[in-house]
Amino acid sequence: MAAHLDLAALIHVSPLSSRCFSKPSRFLIACRSSSSAAVIAGDAPPPPPQAAERTVVRLGLPSKGRMAEETLNLLKSCQLTVRQLNPRQYTADIPQLSNLEVWFQRPKDIVRKLQSGDLDLGIVGFDTVSEYGQANEDLVIVHDALEYGACRLSLAIPKEGIFENINSLDELAQMPKWTEDRPLRVVTAFTHLGPKFLKEKGLKHVTFSSADGALESYPAMGIADAIVDLVSSGTTLRENNLKEIEGGVVLQSQAVLVASRTSLHTRMGVLEITHEMLERLEAHLRATGEILVTANMRGNSAEEVAERVLSQTSLSGLQGPTVSPVFCRRNGKVTVDYYAINICVPQQLLYKSIQQLRSIGGSGVLVSKLTYIFDEETPRWRKLLTQLGL
Repeated sequence: MAAHLDLAALIHVSPLSSRCFSKPSRFLIACRSSSSAAVIAGDAPPPPPQAAERTVVRLGLPSKGRMAEETLNLLKSCQLTVRQLNPRQYTADIPQLSNLEVWFQRPKDIVRKLQSGDLDLGIVGFDTVSEYGQANEDLVIVHDALEYGACRLSLAIPKEGIFENINSLDELAQMPKWTEDRPLRVVTAFTHLGPKFLKEKGLKHVTFSSADGALESYPAMGIADAIVDLVSSGTTLRENNLKEIEGGVVLQSQAVLVASRTSLHTRMGVLEITHEMLERLEAHLRATGEILVTANMRGNSAEEVAERVLSQTSLSGLQGPTVSPVFCRRNGKVTVDYYAINICVPQQLLYKSIQQLRSIGGSGVLVSKLTYIFDEETPRWRKLLTQLGL
């Protein structure tokens, strides 16, 4: 097979013996050179089962690893504890959500089964949705920022040798070394996103090969010139003498809640369960970064105290401070000398907020963690209904 590209060529991907692509059409990648052309074809997946075959709603969760642990922790924090009777079983339930089955699956299988109709909802990384969903319109991102599993899909090259002075994607593309006879060799597990990215960036001579795990070793072994892989802290790259370059980030990723558009429209209970999960997730995640501060303050009226509080930039709260009288008995009479104020402040501004409270006469400051902050309506719910045309 020709593996060299010109300006009009599509990026070549090495044959995959076991990867299953979930688009309903046949998967075709063409590689053209000046003398020949080749086509790789993968069998189309079987048609999805009919929605009427089951009535229970199915949620797919990662089956192992750090993503699985953090997913269960987040759901537990939202009072949605997953109950698994046997750790070797692939099924579980969430007692708070009736008519829901939990299925533990590999992340890529969650995306595939959402497309085939075997799952209705799933929690996976955005990188997995992008790689295996491939912009399938039936996949709907319900919550795009669950605030864990943060990473980026990035191109990395060796620090030394011919790449020592290469620090950007443009510089990499302009290296005269890459020709039809000697293309840039990239290894990755992301055989959709990787080729798509470099093609869009205009790299002329590139060949891709597929591999899973320990990609950092490939350049050192002389098997590849670069890798496209997930990066969190970058420590593994540095320890293997690799570096990221400017313009080389394919996408930013974190855990997301994704749903089947077909299921949301047709399967009974999916929309209601999605709404409750979204409400709980939104309320908990919003509360995570906020602190409830309570303090007493002398004043002649609630309005006077509120005016002093609102004069401080860090004390505005969600919509404003709550001010209420503190009653005490003095000389046999009930009187008001103090007012209690309650405000929510960002956790990172806590000490600054306390200093400002003191500067306007606040005392007896109490600080409490928040579990939920429920809005009048969850913004992402309104967005989802708009996407569904409801």
